[in-house]
Amino acid sequence: MIGRKVGIVGAGFVGATAAYSLTLLGTCHEVILYDLYPDIAKGKAIDMSQSTSYSPQGSIVTAAETLADMKDCDIVVITAGVPRKSDMTREDLLLINAKIIKDVVEGIVKYSPNAIIICVSNPLDVMTYVVHKLSGFEKHRVIGMAGALDASRMAYQINKKVGFGQGQTRAIVIGDHGQNMIPLPEISAVGGIPLGQLITNEDMEEIIEKTKEGGAEIVKYLGTSAYYAPGRAISIMVQAILDDSRIVVPSSAMLSGEYGYEDVTVGVPVVLGAKGIEQVIEIDLNDQLKEKFAKSVGSIKEGIKILEDNGFFDK
Repeated sequence: MIGRKVGIVGAGFVGATAAYSLTLLGTCHEVILYDLYPDIAKGKAIDMSQSTSYSPQGSIVTAAETLADMKDCDIVVITAGVPRKSDMTREDLLLINAKIIKDVVEGIVKYSPNAIIICVSNPLDVMTYVVHKLSGFEKHRVIGMAGALDASRMAYQINKKVGFGQGQTRAIVIGDHGQNMIPLPEISAVGGIPLGQLITNEDMEEIIEKTKEGGAEIVKYLGTSAYYAPGRAISIMVQAILDDSRIVVPSSAMLSGEYGYEDVTVGVPVVLGAKGIEQVIEIDLNDQLKEKFAKSVGSIKEGIKILEDNGFFDK
């Protein structure tokens, strides 16, 4: 356990839930919370510390006053950022969150230069690209958390349809973490049985649409974004890296020729292990899926171009 240190930037609902999930399972030796509002991080760290007596392996939970206090981490999870408000354009949101990410990445590079970074901030794929470019880390050390969440939402929709196989459902979602995401029911399965043998094509289409609306549905009821499922998805990725599990998890990864694209971060199946992304898995896409994937990549590139046109990467 010694040396298994995870830093989480942003102690809001998502970051705190991820931290709690890690301490509940005893995944890490130490979890460090950092937030722009230090008292939030301190209060939550104390609360979590008081819960670890019941964990299988005790975890130390502390709060960092500054990014300098979050040093020598094995993994750093970035959840910091602001949600889009009604008076914001897409450009406004991109520039604000990219600036936040810039400050965070500078701290990570300085104080945890050997860390693997998991980006959770939105817009997810574009912010993952920003982390890549600003950190200068090898591409396997920067991962966007998207597919782990979207696949769990798809699995939920599948289970509602078939009525069994909870915990045995394996779903795959590729593309961007947004309206252009591509759920793939045709290669998803329940207990190893292909989904196409369990439900109709009509059911598949409904699963696809409801998966895309998974986050919006929660906002409708809560008035805020989800945090339990995202937090758990983060903890699954962290655990896979720390344990060198080499599990397949859809994640936003920098492509270097895979799927015919370069210099763009987009959701694809990857193998997660001790090095971070151990392998990008290329699955066969038919013409229709290739068209959808191209649209998804195009949407991400539009966001990147907004930052480039504003000179963000020149600063």
